[in-house]
Amino acid sequence: MKGILLSLILGIAFTSYAHARDITFGIVPQQSAITLANNWGPILEYVSQQSGYNLVFRTAKDIPEFEGRVLTGEYDVAYMNPYHYTVFHQKPGYQAFAKQKDKRIHGILVVKKEASISSLEELDGARLAFPSPAAFAASVVPRAALKNQGISITPQYVSSHDSVYLNVARDFFVAGGGIERTLNNTNADVSEQLRVLWKTPGYTPHAFAFHPDLDPEVADAIKAAFLSLNDSEKGRTLLGNISFKGIESAQDEDWDDVRALNITLLQHLLSE
Repeated sequence: MKGILLSLILGIAFTSYAHARDITFGIVPQQSAITLANNWGPILEYVSQQSGYNLVFRTAKDIPEFEGRVLTGEYDVAYMNPYHYTVFHQKPGYQAFAKQKDKRIHGILVVKKEASISSLEELDGARLAFPSPAAFAASVVPRAALKNQGISITPQYVSSHDSVYLNVARDFFVAGGGIERTLNNTNADVSEQLRVLWKTPGYTPHAFAFHPDLDPEVADAIKAAFLSLNDSEKGRTLLGNISFKGIESAQDEDWDDVRALNITLLQHLLSE
């Protein structure tokens, strides 16, 4: 198991399939590489078996590095947050093909379970932990909501959702931003120390997207394999490990609700 896990993290293929070319699958680093590999590795193995193409796990040390890699088209397939998708659909041209089924993504602000804080107003003047500036539901939307309510905070970026939760649990910050799925997936020793103070409105969730240069035949096979996770007990169990109830087809216009927010944090990347 350790050998397989190391292979996943390093992006080394460990199984042979009908087609020799590896397909890189990049996952936004909301959690540690080890956690992502544990949760997503069996899914990629299943999709590889079903499609005949070897999907190789990739991530980055933090979200800004992931953004740079998506911008340069490093990943054949990528799982990215809703705002990332609206940016990287423009350049280099990633095309969404699937999303979590029957899901709206909500950002959350968490505090220690025993903390006396009961309202957003009590955060005024505090330092809050966030994964990265452009983490959509975990950072962009909560910070905008606080600003709109006249609540002044100092954001501190700590690289991942798991790091936010750990920092709040250890009392380094009074509150921090995340999303429900990663809070549910984080170490129980940490999550059980926290409670959700506030939740954002819901938006279209993360996108599964193909690089525009990926061969359409390969893309079709991979999409069909991902959707087939819904159709077997094993597949549904694997989806449950990442807190998915299912996966469904998606189109570019599904993210128009995110575009309507007119977020410009990463617009500078489009001119590079």
